[in-house]
Amino acid sequence: MNAIDVRGLVKRFDGRTVVDHVSMTVKTGEIVGFLGPNGSGKTTTIRMMCGLLTADEGEGEVLGYDVRRESLKIKREVGYMTQRFSFYEDLTIAENLDFVARLYQLRPRKEYVDRTLEDLGLTTRRNQLAGTLSGGWKQRLALAACIMHEPKLLLLDEPTAGVDPKARREFWDEIHRLAAGGLTVLVSTHYMDEAERCHRISYIAYGRMIASGRVDEVVRDAGLTTFVIEGEKLSEVAAALQGRPGIEQIAPFGITLHVVGSDAALMRRSLEDIAGRPGVTVRPGETSLEDVFIQFMSGAQDNMQ
Repeated sequence: MNAIDVRGLVKRFDGRTVVDHVSMTVKTGEIVGFLGPNGSGKTTTIRMMCGLLTADEGEGEVLGYDVRRESLKIKREVGYMTQRFSFYEDLTIAENLDFVARLYQLRPRKEYVDRTLEDLGLTTRRNQLAGTLSGGWKQRLALAACIMHEPKLLLLDEPTAGVDPKARREFWDEIHRLAAGGLTVLVSTHYMDEAERCHRISYIAYGRMIASGRVDEVVRDAGLTTFVIEGEKLSEVAAALQGRPGIEQIAPFGITLHVVGSDAALMRRSLEDIAGRPGVTVRPGETSLEDVFIQFMSGAQDNMQ
C-alpha cells in the first residue's frame, strides 16, 4: 500500500511554475529521501502533500485521502518538521511537549508527554529550558513534538541542517526505528550520506522530477564514468583538463582528482597524455551519488531565470 501517491502536481507563484508536474509514490513504512538544489521545489511539494498548500493542477492521495479535497484529514495524521522548527525557548522540554499535546487534544496528556520523553531519550532533560539546548537536542525535541500525536506519515524538511555528525547519526537511527514500526518517512536533505540511508531517493531539479529509485539504481542509470588521478601537481593537471572533450566534472578529493563524464571512450582519449606524465596515475573510480547530483544540477534549467 502507498502512503503517498501523487500525480502531476503543479504549483505556481506570481506566474512562475515552482513545481512542474511532479509525481511520487512512497510505500507505507518506507523512508524516501527527497533531494535537489535550493529552490528546486522540495518544500513546496511537501507542503502540497501535507495539506498546507493546494495544488494548481494534479491529483493524488496521501494516507488514502485526496490531496485536494481532504487536506484537513491529512493534516491530522501527518507530522511535519520544518527547517526552522519553532518552540518556546523559555519553557522546559516537558512544557513544550505539553503545549503540543494540548494543540492535538491528546488525552491523557501527561501519559503522551511522558511516553514521548522516554521514547526520544529526553526524560532526564525534561526540566531543561528549550533555549539552553544544543542543536542536536533541539532537533530531538522537534522530532518528539512531531511524532507525539502518533502520525502515520512523517515529513522532514532538511531536519539535520547545522547538527553535528554524532547527532545526525542518532537522529537517523531513530528514523529507522520509527519506520520499522510502520511509520512512513519522506525527508529532504542535502547530505549524501543521509540520502544513502534512505530506502529510495527522488531527485527534483527546479520543479521537475529528474530521477527516482534506489541509490544504486540512480547512480547506474545516470550513465557516468569516473576516473581517479593520483600524483603530483594535480592543480596543474586539473587546469590542463578543463574544457577537454568528455570531461564534464573535475573535483579534488584529498590527494586525488576525480574526473567524471558520460562518454567513457572520449574521456580515455582526453586522459591519455595525463596518464603518460611521470609520477601520475589514472585509474577507473567509482561514481558517487554526489557526482550524479552535480550532473543533474548542471543539466537542469533554473525555472526562476
